Amino acid sequence: MVETRHQTQLLTLLRDEGPMSRVELGERLELPRARVGAEVARLAEVGLVETAGPSASRGGRRSTLVRLAGDLRVLSVDVGATSVGVALTDASCEVLVHTVEDCDVRQGPHAVLKRVTALAEKIREEAPGKLIAAGIGLPGPVSFAEGMAVAPPIMPGWDRFSVRDHLGGLLRCPVTVDNDVNSMALGERHAGVARSIDDLVFVKIGTGIGCGIVLGGKVYRGVAGTAGDIGHIRLDDYGPTCACGETGCLEAYFGGAALARDGLTLARSGRSTYLADVVAARGAITAQDVGRAAASGDFGAVNLIRDGGRRLGQVVASLVSFVNPGMVVIGGGVAQLGHQLLAEIRSSVYRRSLPLATGNLPIVLSELGDTAGVIGAAWSATDRAFTLSS
Repeated sequence: MVETRHQTQLLTLLRDEGPMSRVELGERLELPRARVGAEVARLAEVGLVETAGPSASRGGRRSTLVRLAGDLRVLSVDVGATSVGVALTDASCEVLVHTVEDCDVRQGPHAVLKRVTALAEKIREEAPGKLIAAGIGLPGPVSFAEGMAVAPPIMPGWDRFSVRDHLGGLLRCPVTVDNDVNSMALGERHAGVARSIDDLVFVKIGTGIGCGIVLGGKVYRGVAGTAGDIGHIRLDDYGPTCACGETGCLEAYFGGAALARDGLTLARSGRSTYLADVVAARGAITAQDVGRAAASGDFGAVNLIRDGGRRLGQVVASLVSFVNPGMVVIGGGVAQLGHQLLAEIRSSVYRRSLPLATGNLPIVLSELGDTAGVIGAAWSATDRAFTLSS
């Protein structure tokens, strides 16, 4: 649909900054008025832009605003280890409909993507329009260029399965595939607490632990797409066994599964009456149970969170020293443990990093919660949809 580089620039500008007059577009893109008019006319013909009423007066006759077409839709998907979120956004990546359901990623790609398409059909009925692209985040290492997961530790059956081609065939639109934490980092960069910050680190603490790195306003993925895989940094050669098969990884100490494991140990050893009551009632412990126990003042649960936050802070301190970001954002399900966890991470980072790196460094909780991933996935999808067609 997109035919020229100037059309890509025009669509991206309207997505990022909202409706503009042709005069403003010409000034921002440094194009003559006739060229802007021709590009806008062509994009209007193919249904990508539309007029949106008069602009604010700049003296003389008011010009007409141009905006992205209101009926454009982007499907965005955030696949987690134990849940899947599916959203429909407009072309400016504003969420129109969002639903989250329990879903075990270990069921394999066919079952999970079938569920995704079923949820997509359901929410598209609630916000009908023209689907122009889709984006999906996966909880494992992803080759962004190939659109597939590569040797993901917690995703049996997904290795080198072409998610992009499979989902594109089902949805009949272009699809982008990325690591879920990269999508979350993009979401926070464009619509969350890190708006307009070009250099940031986003740390997700969920079932596992991952990190999205944004440099110069763009996700840094590394050569093979594994940049930010901090969950498998080894802290101790003789530590607990990790899902990746190694021992002593950060994730083995402080992912959601590790918190649940250690919470169960507390309950069975009698060191947490709160968690012992949970086990008696349900027979199992979750990371959220540990958080509730800590919030109630349970000493054992508080120590678990402090110890985990300290270990995570050690790794984040190394990132801060190496990358020197403008902000660190903490998100994911376990981040809902809140300010007790945040305080421990901050303490470790500020104590271990150079004062020059941390002097004006905010370390904050995610503002978007479970919508960060779907907003970021939509952003990646529109980048592709607005790119010059090959």
